[in-house]
Amino acid sequence: MKKGWKYLIGIVVVVVIVIAGYFSFGGQSQAKEKTLTIGLVAPTDKDTHVWDAVKKEAKDNYGLTIKLKEFSDWNQPNKAVANGELDANSFQTKEFLDEWNKAHDNALTSVGQTIIAPLRLYSKKVDSVADIKNGATITISNDAANEARGLKLLQNAGLIKLKSDDSLATTKDIVENPKNLKIKEVDGSQTARALSSEDASVVNGGFAVSGDIPLKYTLYKEKLDKNSKPYINVLAVSKKKKDSQAFKDLAKAYQSKSVKKEIKKQYNSLIIPGWDLDLD
Repeated sequence: MKKGWKYLIGIVVVVVIVIAGYFSFGGQSQAKEKTLTIGLVAPTDKDTHVWDAVKKEAKDNYGLTIKLKEFSDWNQPNKAVANGELDANSFQTKEFLDEWNKAHDNALTSVGQTIIAPLRLYSKKVDSVADIKNGATITISNDAANEARGLKLLQNAGLIKLKSDDSLATTKDIVENPKNLKIKEVDGSQTARALSSEDASVVNGGFAVSGDIPLKYTLYKEKLDKNSKPYINVLAVSKKKKDSQAFKDLAKAYQSKSVKKEIKKQYNSLIIPGWDLDLD
């Protein structure tokens, strides 16, 4: 065989090896980077429909494959993102994330807003705020961020008064309680169930959906304004990875017209898109 032909064949062999190596190693790495595992807390069928829309948008327009992992409470998903078990999670407000970060070396950050679930004060025993009796028991969520938010809702409803607008008010900050209400703090996931035993309960929109609470039990609804910005839910990721294009694409996929339409279809007004609200 002529020397020139041997040289050409050698080049072809090298190219084939390089291409094979890319698809064996580089291609696998690229595919891995295009798959994101997202943590959710106790998702309902309605949540699943919304995330099906996110998955489709992410796959069709950004080449992202999204896998979901379910958790039963609010304590684990942030730890799972911080230790690399998850790529991201979607269950918490910006305020909740900020409070978690204070205790965990500021490990996580938001890469995009998702929904907002306005709080509502519900009751099966009375039909209006004015009908709430002296000494009645009202349940609120016991985590710092949602406890303060629930107390502010009760203040805006005219039931109590807080000594300040502290973002982390607690029951100790109640300075006026004319009806001598008993404020009972429970895990957020139990606030919907509490309606069966207590006089009233402050319930997040997400738990109202999972608890299938009829809107007719609403006594008072949280008003959305500039003070509501901390209550918008976010996609949380590790700060070390926040600049990844995959996360930017995930946010774009979530904040799409098709997902917005699905959110409105599934949740009615209990949960609404939060990324394009005019809250100023």
